[in-house]
Parts: sequence; C-alpha cells; structure tokens
Amino acid sequence: MTIARLIGFSVVLLLTAASFVAHGQPSGKVARLAVMLFDAPATNPNLAAFVAGLHDLGYVEGRNVALEYRHAKGRPELLPELGLQVASLKPDVIVVLGGDMVPFVKAATSAFPVVMLTSIDPVEAGVITSFARPGGNVTGVAFVSSETAGKRLQFLKEALPSLTRVAVLWNPDHPDGEYRNTEAAARQLGIRIQSLEVRRLADFDGAFESATRARAEALMVISSRFMNLNRARILEFTHQKQLPLVTGWGPWARAGGFMSYGPDLDVLARRVATHVDRILKGAKPGELPVEQPTKFELVINLKTAKALGLTIAPSLLGRADQIIE
Repeated sequence: MTIARLIGFSVVLLLTAASFVAHGQPSGKVARLAVMLFDAPATNPNLAAFVAGLHDLGYVEGRNVALEYRHAKGRPELLPELGLQVASLKPDVIVVLGGDMVPFVKAATSAFPVVMLTSIDPVEAGVITSFARPGGNVTGVAFVSSETAGKRLQFLKEALPSLTRVAVLWNPDHPDGEYRNTEAAARQLGIRIQSLEVRRLADFDGAFESATRARAEALMVISSRFMNLNRARILEFTHQKQLPLVTGWGPWARAGGFMSYGPDLDVLARRVATHVDRILKGAKPGELPVEQPTKFELVINLKTAKALGLTIAPSLLGRADQIIE
C-alpha cells in the first residue's frame, strides 16, 4: 500500500471515529442508565422503541451505554420502594417509561436527571412546573393532549350514531384530564357517561358488572400502564359482551379493540432517547421542554367492527390512518 493510500485510509478511520463520538457518548465513557418499568422488560410496550432510539444516536449497550432495569411487577404498591431503589443506583440518567411511576422517582431524588415517557399530565401531577420550562430534575415526553379524549368520543359517535351510553374505565390515581375532557365532550354529544373506577386488580370484576347492569353500549379505556398491563382481560370482557372498545393507544385496536385515536407510541419512545442524549452531553433537564405529540393516528379494526355487526361510514374510514381487516 502506498504512503498516500495509507494516509487516506487513516483519515477515513479518524473521520468515522469522530462521527461516532459526535453522535454518542465521548470516547471511553460508558453512560449508566437506570430504566424504571411498571412491568417486566420482556413485556414493556415502549422499551424496544426507546432502545432503538438510543441505537440511532450511536449508543450500543455494552460499548458506550449500560442499561440497568428495575420494574414493579405490575404492582402499584411496589412503586414507592422502586423509586428509592432506582435512585440508589446513582446512574447518569434515570429513564422512567410510565407516568404512574414518575411521582415516586421525583419524591425519591432530586440529585439525578430523570427522563420520563408519561401518559399522566406532569404539571397536574406536580412533577414539573411547566411543559416549556419543567424546572427541577425531570423532563421527557408526555402523551397527553387536551383534544384527544373529546375527539375519540366524537369518532365513536360517528361510528355508532345511535350511541347514548358509554362506560369509561379509568384510574383516578392516574392524574390527567382525559376523564374530565371525556365528560365535557359527552355533554355536547348527548352521551351519558358511566364512571368505572379501577385502582387495583380486585376492582375489575365490579367495574365490569356495573357496565353490564347499566347496559353500556361501548367501553372507553383511559390509558395508563396499569390498564395496558390488563389489556387482555379488558378485551376479553368486551368480546364476551359484544361491546365496541375505544382507547387512546393504537396497540389496543391492533390487538382486537374496535378503535383507537392517539399518538404513535413508538415515535414518542424514540424521542425519550433524544432527551437522554442531550442530557448526557450536558443539557440540564429543567431547561429541556417536555415534548407533547403533534400527530395523532386513528386506527379502526374493521374485522372487529364486522364481528360486532357494525357498518362503518365510508367518510369515517376515509379519515383512518390504519384500517385492520
């Protein structure tokens, strides 16, 4: 190999290495991330997209990033202790994939940066001061949008024009405005809302019995980690009772629910990785705005609609971002 070719080859190697360092952690530095989950890593719905987002930014586990997982086994009562465990790891960044857990991490530590993916309203929950300037040690990405709950009910009414009674399954311990917004939309649409409060596993049977007694014509689920972990149980009930199910997260409709309207969860989980990257490069979490979704997708499961004996208007199908047949 000539000297000129050797020099050229060396320049390419240097540029490649520089590019990797520019997009990931500084050379030789291994970032330690404590990842807090409500359920196990194997079943968490957002973990794969978050890790893929890290990889896109140049982070490779075992090379320049280490992920230490802690999870609550799907049990809300374990969250206070879990928050303390995660803080005791003293990581570079705490990543919380689930809004139900954020207040417990916030209570456990102010010393370490926290990046959250949350379906709660973090301002209402007292986790941040504002979306634009969160203050403190917490930032991240929030699913919440004040418009989606009402829009979801409107789509359901378009699909079922004679609809008058909707049962709403929700957890009052999950602070956000979706139930209030659903009630407001229901008044405008002439729909009577039945509140089904579920805080723990034992509450589901009673909630389902109440919906059955009230002859609910559809079931709406206000999404949370707790509800998502019990998705199969909720879907089984709606299938048995022939109830259209509408939620805010697309995976529910893809798993057999009737309809969903909300953000693309994978896109938002990848954005969490971007926040982590910026903090590892020196940004202060309190100065990083908490992102909110700007794009929402309407998913209609036409197969489920047919099983329920529903005929969906072409005008509504034409607005769907995804139709499952």
